[in-house]
Amino acid sequence: MSEPLIPVFDLGGVFVDWDPMYLFRKLFATEEEARWFGDTICTKDWNLEFDAGDIYAEGVARLITRFPRYWREIGAYDTRWKETIGGIFQGTVDIHNELIEAEIPTFAITNFSWEKWVSVLDEWSFLEKFDGVVVSGLEKMVKPDPRIFRLFCDRYGLAPESCVFIDDNEANVVSARAVGMEAIHFSSPEALRAELVGLGLPLKS
Repeated sequence: MSEPLIPVFDLGGVFVDWDPMYLFRKLFATEEEARWFGDTICTKDWNLEFDAGDIYAEGVARLITRFPRYWREIGAYDTRWKETIGGIFQGTVDIHNELIEAEIPTFAITNFSWEKWVSVLDEWSFLEKFDGVVVSGLEKMVKPDPRIFRLFCDRYGLAPESCVFIDDNEANVVSARAVGMEAIHFSSPEALRAELVGLGLPLKS
C-alpha cells in the first residue's frame, strides 16, 4: 500500500480570508473610492513586493513619495494590516487538525511578508502545527515561480510527486503541477475535503 500524499497548503485564501478591501472600505466613504485606491495606489502588484521581501516601512515611504496626499491611507496598509483579514476558514483548520491527528505531515508554501508572518504567529495557532513552512518574503521569491516549489522539496527532502499542493490561485496550481506535484485549486473547505478523500487522505468524508 502506497504512502498517502503529503499536503502542502497555501495560507491566504485557503486558511485565511485575506482581502485589502476589508481595510480600504474603512478608509474611504464609498465602495468606488475604496476600489479605486486598491486598483491604483495600494495595488496587488505593490503588495507582492512585500511578499518578495521588501520592508514595509520602506515600501510605504516610497509609495507615499508618489502619492503624498494619501499618506494616511498608505500608512494604514502597514499599521492596520490585520484589518485586511476577514477571518479564518474553520473548515480548512478542521481538515488540517484531522490530518495531524492521523499523523500525516503537513507543510505550507505561502506568499507572505516575513514581517507580517511573524506578527501573526501568536494569533493563528494552526501555523505552529505545520512540519515546515516556506515564506516567500524570506526566500525573496514568490509563487508561481517554480523555484519556490523546488526549494521546498530540497529543504524538506521530499519528491514533488509525493506532495499535493493546495492553493486558491490557479497560476500557482499550474506551476506546482509543472514541477511534478499533484495540485488542487482550492474553492472551499468542503470541496477540498472531498478532493483529499479522493486522493486517499485519511479524512472524514
